[in-house]
Amino acid sequence: MLIGELSKRSGLSRDTIRFYEKQGFISVGRKQRRDNNYKEYSPQMLDRLLTVKRMKAFGFTLNEAKELLVMIDGNQATCSNVSTLIEQKVAVLDERIMEMISLRNQMLSGVKKCINCCNPEKSEDNCPILISDHFE
Repeated sequence: MLIGELSKRSGLSRDTIRFYEKQGFISVGRKQRRDNNYKEYSPQMLDRLLTVKRMKAFGFTLNEAKELLVMIDGNQATCSNVSTLIEQKVAVLDERIMEMISLRNQMLSGVKKCINCCNPEKSEDNCPILISDHFE
C-alpha cells in the first residue's frame, strides 16, 4: 500500500509516518518500491505503526517505544517484562499527577489571594500575583 493508504488505515499523518521511518521504527527497502520509486508499505508495516501508536497511547515516549519494539522483535516482550515497564510508567504518572495537583492548589490559592487581597494602587495596574514574587 502507498503512504496515503497507510495513513488512512493507521490514523497517522503522512508526516508522522515519514518521521517514524526516519527514526527507524519502520523501513522500506529498495525492493519494496514501485517502478516510479513510490514506497510500497507492507501490512506488517501497518501492524508495526499501530503497535507504536498503541504504545504512545499508553504514554510511552518514542525512545521507550523503540526499546519495546526491540523487545518484541527479540520475542522478549513477555507479560512479566511488559507489566514491570507499565508499573514503572504508572509510578511516573502518579508522581506527575501529584505535581499537577500541587500546582492546581497553588494556583487556586493565588486566585483566592488575588480576589481577596489584591489592592493595586490603580485599578488598571497589573495584578501583583503575576509580577511579584512577594505577593501575600
